[in-house]
Amino acid sequence: MKNWKIIGLLFLIVLSGCSTKTADTLEEDYTKIGILLSDTGLGDGSFNDSAFRGLEKARDELGILFTYEEAPDGNFEQALEILVKQENDLVIGLGFTAQEPLEAVAKQYPEQEFVLIDSVSALENITSITFKEHEGSFLVGLVAAMVSDTKTFGFIGGVDAPLIHKFEVGFQEGVNYILPDATLLSEYAGDFGNASLGKSIAEKQIAEGAGFIYPAAGFTGVGSIQAAQDKQILSAGVDSDQFFVAEKAVVTSMLKNIDVAVYDIIKELVEKGSISESAYEFGLADGGVGLAPIRVKSLTSEQKALYDEAVEKIKSGEIVVSTTK
Repeated sequence: MKNWKIIGLLFLIVLSGCSTKTADTLEEDYTKIGILLSDTGLGDGSFNDSAFRGLEKARDELGILFTYEEAPDGNFEQALEILVKQENDLVIGLGFTAQEPLEAVAKQYPEQEFVLIDSVSALENITSITFKEHEGSFLVGLVAAMVSDTKTFGFIGGVDAPLIHKFEVGFQEGVNYILPDATLLSEYAGDFGNASLGKSIAEKQIAEGAGFIYPAAGFTGVGSIQAAQDKQILSAGVDSDQFFVAEKAVVTSMLKNIDVAVYDIIKELVEKGSISESAYEFGLADGGVGLAPIRVKSLTSEQKALYDEAVEKIKSGEIVVSTTK
């Protein structure tokens, strides 16, 4: 009986060793992705959450492993170095504010492959992904002009930067496509993470006559959307479908399909072993941007036809939406 116990114990030890080795081997076989989220982190209902959905889809469909870091203290370089030292096959920096620290870390680790989302880098080991936010914002403006009872509109930007200008300019041109004499009230919060500030800016614009608010301001924008509902005017969401934020106010949202871009770039890495291009730009024609379903208000058949026509003209290049003020 003792002999059988000894044999059984040896068998368990050997089996345990094999299992450990198999787990290590399996982990080595996975493509590993690390991402540094932008300033406001998970739960913003917008930019970061969209990227996270792309990672989850890649995990479920492509079998990758992923990890993420947040840097609420602003120390992006430290967070990026953590991701590099975890031996991730790809490290993603989310948001244009990550460019400087990402480039600093990329210079220290020239063999590491990086992706920068929302800005363009010239470094060889960084692949850049940008979007034509101005095209999607044009459609928001178009719809806003069709459904609003006033000719005054509000735009709230997170920070006064070229990327956010694309949202503002696109929105204004979309409004003016329908209402050439419309007024746009524009203000930049200087913060992507302050909902109460977004609320106060929106309330000020509403007091000045704005009947529709469009924020491109992350969590700050959530406050402005909620203010629109409180004051019984209309609004649009941004980056993700934000209808749930204020279901009586959000007519539509400008979808910036970061989840699609993140998934596609990981899929290319998994299937080909590398990323082929140094830069990608996603717009209306290739599904990079678009609109969420139109709710709260309905378009007439004539308005719907005009909307569809504008979409096709943007895709074909007949309508060229500006990118700068």
